Amino acid sequence: MRLGIIGLPLSGKTTVFNALTRGDTPTTTAATGKLETHTAIVDVPDARVDRLSAMFKPRKTIYAKVTYTDFAGLEQGIGKTGLTGQLRNQIATTDAFVLVIRGFENSISPHPLGSVNPQRDLDLLHSEFMLADLVTAENRIARIDEMLHKGARSEERVRLQDERVLFERLHAGLEAGLPLRDLELTSVETDGLAGFGLLSLKPTLVLLSTGEDACDPDTVLQYQHRQTAVMALQGKLEMELAQLPPDEATMFMEEFGIQELGLDRVIHTSYGMLGLCSFFTVGEDEVRAWTLRQGSTALDAAAAIHTDLARGFIRAEVVGYEELIALGGMVAARKVGKVQLEGKEYLVRDGDIVHIRFSL
Repeated sequence: MRLGIIGLPLSGKTTVFNALTRGDTPTTTAATGKLETHTAIVDVPDARVDRLSAMFKPRKTIYAKVTYTDFAGLEQGIGKTGLTGQLRNQIATTDAFVLVIRGFENSISPHPLGSVNPQRDLDLLHSEFMLADLVTAENRIARIDEMLHKGARSEERVRLQDERVLFERLHAGLEAGLPLRDLELTSVETDGLAGFGLLSLKPTLVLLSTGEDACDPDTVLQYQHRQTAVMALQGKLEMELAQLPPDEATMFMEEFGIQELGLDRVIHTSYGMLGLCSFFTVGEDEVRAWTLRQGSTALDAAAAIHTDLARGFIRAEVVGYEELIALGGMVAARKVGKVQLEGKEYLVRDGDIVHIRFSL
């Protein structure tokens, strides 16, 4: 899973990127409009993995992963120039967006649009994504008409006509001011649109980057859409905490009464926003969190671990995390019959501990 971090120049997005990834990418580079990217893979914090690791004491503990890419290249005059083709093509390859919206004053780095106005900036980015999708829909309809005019074969003609109806729906929704993730689309339709890089179809986390004072983003931003979350993050503070050694960060948090790093909440929200869940494999060698789409089967879980397990799948041994913790381990869970044998079509739940029986 890869999320694109996007924002206007001087919005604080690279600071957010450093906080999320515990990195030190320079945050003071002048805005040039040149497309630059920085990518990092980070662990998804999960107290369940910590607890399982303490129980099984494995040689390795592996968390679920999420990838963040910081995109630089939005022009200061985006309201006039729109998204450049190169930038649009790059961000279209991501699975979701983190839109960083500036909510802080800084006299040394004044806002390029002259004033700090989070709602204006969010509306500007939203409008550009909608416009890009509208152009994509119009171009696709024109292309379909061209192929139909040339005389497609009967089966291909039916497929193209169905696709044209779908894109007409998308076009109508966009013209009505609806991002595509607000439309009633089936999973089949959504899957079929994956190759078109539609920007307003992507799940979106709006992140209000604030200064030293905490802020309720709902008092500043109005942005209510499906597959959308709005959060606030004290970007500079979170970056500084993320760059401290763990023991120093813990002491600082205790001193200032910080219960949880905001970046952990952002990562959890990023992970869940895409409809993902985690299942676990446990043992003396390794405790590991694996990522699946919600609604995936035991066979999908086997394939996520290794294709050989899916090919030779016999049964899945499954026990829920809460039950395992309450009983104190796998031996006790088996003894009281809490470890269930499930077939290929079993729907894996978030937190399931899974062991695949297989034969090749």
